[in-house]
Amino acid sequence: QVQLVESGGGFVQPGGSLRLSCAASGSIFSIYAMRWYRQAPGEQRRLVAAITVSGVTDYAASVKGRFTISSDNSKNTLYLQMNSLKPEDTAVYYCNFNLRSMAALTFRDYWGQGTQVTVSS
Repeated sequence: QVQLVESGGGFVQPGGSLRLSCAASGSIFSIYAMRWYRQAPGEQRRLVAAITVSGVTDYAASVKGRFTISSDNSKNTLYLQMNSLKPEDTAVYYCNFNLRSMAALTFRDYWGQGTQVTVSS
């Protein structure tokens, strides 16, 4: 019923910028929170940033001051603006929505397919 599609990943040089997008579609009833995770090869998937539907944000210490999470609630779309990128930001980035679908009586997590971000000279 609900699907998340990511876009915006790519290859950039250190110090560059990139913007990721994640669009949710389907029979969505209500969204509680939206998040970005990332996973480097051989590493655990870790939280990068989070935002509630009311706009309250939180960031991992490693990206604070460089990344900005935002959303367009009317379009059910999540964004991650990444500035001053470093090689250690290289990872597959996944969006995550905690939401209730039309057919459900409770909230649960939905995941995007992942998009590769590579930061290298």
